[in-house]
Amino acid sequence: MTKFVYDFKEGNKDQRLLLGGKGANLAEMTNLGINVPQGFIVTTEACTEFQKQQELWPELKEEIAAHLKTLEETTGKKFGDESDPLLVSVRSGAPISMPGMMDTILNLGLNDISVKAVAEKSGNAHWAYDSYRRFITMFSDVAIGLDRTKFEEILEKAKADAGVEQDYELSAEQLEQIVNDYKVLYKELKGEEFPQDPQVQLEKAITAVFESWNNERAILYRKMNEIPDDLGTAVNVQQMVFGNMSNTSGTGVAFTRNPATGENAIFGEYLINAQGEDVVAGIRTPSTIKHLEDEMPEVYEEFMKTAHLLEDHYADMQDMEFTIQDAKLYLLQTRNGKRTAKAAVKVAVDLVHEGKIDKETAITRVEPKALDQLLHPTFTAEAMKNATELTRGLAASPGAATGKISFSAEDAEKRAAAGETVILVRLETSPEDLRGMVSASGIVTARGGMTSHAAVVARGMGKCCVSGAHDLRIDYDKQTVTINGKSFGPNDTLSLDGSTGAVYEGELATEEPKLTGEFGEFMSWVNEVKRLAVRTNADTPRDAKQAIEFGAEGIGLCRTEHMFFEGDRINAVREMILSNDDETRQKALDEIRPMLEEDFYQMYKIMEDRPMTIRLLDPPLHEFVPHTTEEQQTIADLMGIPLEEVKARVDALAEANPMLGHRGLRLAITWPAIYATLARAIMQAALRATADGIEGIKPEIMIPLTIDKKEFDYVAKVVRDEVEKVFEEQGKRLDYLVGTMIETPRACIVADEIAESAQFFSFGTNDLTQMGFGFSRDDAGKFLTDYIDKKIFEKDPFVSLDQKGIGGFVKMAVEKGRKTNPDLHLGICGEHGGDPATVKFLDGVGLDYVSCSPFRVPIARLAAAQAVVEAKNAK
Repeated sequence: MTKFVYDFKEGNKDQRLLLGGKGANLAEMTNLGINVPQGFIVTTEACTEFQKQQELWPELKEEIAAHLKTLEETTGKKFGDESDPLLVSVRSGAPISMPGMMDTILNLGLNDISVKAVAEKSGNAHWAYDSYRRFITMFSDVAIGLDRTKFEEILEKAKADAGVEQDYELSAEQLEQIVNDYKVLYKELKGEEFPQDPQVQLEKAITAVFESWNNERAILYRKMNEIPDDLGTAVNVQQMVFGNMSNTSGTGVAFTRNPATGENAIFGEYLINAQGEDVVAGIRTPSTIKHLEDEMPEVYEEFMKTAHLLEDHYADMQDMEFTIQDAKLYLLQTRNGKRTAKAAVKVAVDLVHEGKIDKETAITRVEPKALDQLLHPTFTAEAMKNATELTRGLAASPGAATGKISFSAEDAEKRAAAGETVILVRLETSPEDLRGMVSASGIVTARGGMTSHAAVVARGMGKCCVSGAHDLRIDYDKQTVTINGKSFGPNDTLSLDGSTGAVYEGELATEEPKLTGEFGEFMSWVNEVKRLAVRTNADTPRDAKQAIEFGAEGIGLCRTEHMFFEGDRINAVREMILSNDDETRQKALDEIRPMLEEDFYQMYKIMEDRPMTIRLLDPPLHEFVPHTTEEQQTIADLMGIPLEEVKARVDALAEANPMLGHRGLRLAITWPAIYATLARAIMQAALRATADGIEGIKPEIMIPLTIDKKEFDYVAKVVRDEVEKVFEEQGKRLDYLVGTMIETPRACIVADEIAESAQFFSFGTNDLTQMGFGFSRDDAGKFLTDYIDKKIFEKDPFVSLDQKGIGGFVKMAVEKGRKTNPDLHLGICGEHGGDPATVKFLDGVGLDYVSCSPFRVPIARLAAAQAVVEAKNAK
């Protein structure tokens, strides 16, 4: 029979897939002798089975009961006892950490009888009723699905009536009355009494945690972080320890290093006389962990010793949750801490320098997509000179953001979808705000610390965040925020500096980041390890320069069509397309060619000896023709023909399905002069740059959309013949390559034949995906979300390569091409080249390089290095 429940003493850290991350680490800390409240874990396999059965089945209940009995023996307390009951927490724990996304219930096991006994036996009625009212709130919300805010309204009214601000300032009698009011509300909303049987409470709580695996925010988090839906969550049932018992009790969250900067110093916060939800919710502003040394020096010393032990044991920065009960320290969780990309790089580099890990391990410690956080703008020095600082909060997540004010997640999502840039302004955030946080460019909260929900989630997203900005006075009804006397509404703009915690009035100009220091050292290790070269897609000198700064080793895709839209040259292009005879067409091409040559020359100057693959004209001609009457009249005047004739020629070029129409090398089959002109411009620019002293230039001319060897041979001859003319005219020669894009299923199937002539292949996986799936790139977005939501697809195939289907075409073409031509150079262009999962797949297939947009170059470089390390570790 499958074992579905494990005591903490039975597990270890290597069982995270079965026990979940939290459970595996609780077991590991138990093995290390750390003071952990004991308990048991209901496995992820039980969660998977629950999703099928939709209820707890009898055998599982029996197994839970057996482990509960063991826990009773360990603690000397009995679950459900009316005089001295065993109380437990019920928490989720997925194999991959998903902070704040699923549900927790504390103080489970209390009822009307036992709360009185606990109050009497402990002599602390305040603690007993505070624990009970918290339990009723969490159970009603998580296990039953009642509106939590209605319970909070009762609490807020009681505090107002008592003239106090904090929960712990209420008297025991007032807390007892709140409990009674909660039970009345529960019966009103649910139509039955609050459950008094602890066994019923436990079963409903475990059920609720399993169900939370598929709540909206958990599904969204998994989608954002590419976490598989089939992992499931474990449930951790653990003896309660109480941070809300007295003024020598407390609860906190701490990191062994700073999760925002990576600084090697303990970073954390705690609250006296509180439970864990108080820290995370940001309802009270906590004290720094350093302050604990003054309040409870012995506890602080033990905490520091435990923190260092855990970091050394896991050889990584740890995120710990702890509770102090009557001056005794308990660890409730440890995990590898979520961190910003800046912190991830610094921690990885520092751990290598400290001798705790090697360079290859360091490379695996940074998520490739997280590097995006390092590549975003900061405020310019000039903008900062005139900036009006309104207030400061905590620097919760670095970066700069500016936008119009939004007061709710729904509003932020709606306005962002309409193209507006917004800043989400909240008292504090909760998991229900996730969609708004995703949509906003930045987040600022009036409450909460560095480990509040807003701070933790924003850091995970790489989103700029300022938390605990206490000067914010927010009125949701009036849709205003007042900051030190100044009032702002939804049409006003704020700017946030998540690195300093500053909140500024108005919009501030930004600048691109400069990558130096630890990042440079880390990326040098990446270059030592990776096999794949990483090029960039760049059509302008500015993009090319940016990509080189990010470590691009060349250009894998320079799109000539983008150059055709520059300035006034579009009119010459339109003349060329609408011409009815070769002489007029060539005249228009001769007008365009010097401009193109200058573009290519400027690109060669920046790229120097780095390879540059230039794709000849690819898109359908309808993208260039004039569509408005005004534009058509301009062309008619330039060509000296009637407007009606221009309209007729435009209509004649219209196609029912232009993406499968007269485009790519098909244009050169019909009008060879177009590609001949481009070939001349490319080679003359290369020779000119060489004459200026730039050595090592070797042009790579790429013919798009090949489907047949004869077709390729025809167009390649047009290109080579024109290049030879340039060489003869100038009396100089350069080595150059002529290759093709492989972007149709047929090209993959006949790749062995095409490789007899082509000197390189570059896979155009955007079009290959479109043609392989039969999906229109322009229209698939309307329904692909349904495929993902209904779990037909895990990912959008236009974002991450379909390795099974489209990847199969790529493999086929690689094998066939290399069989014919062992020296065939192979790469990929298009945004798939910047997707980490795709990069790792292509490394395994044997490509020579990937190419992606400039800002994704560091991401692709890191993914390429991780592919090498992962392949080595898998052996």
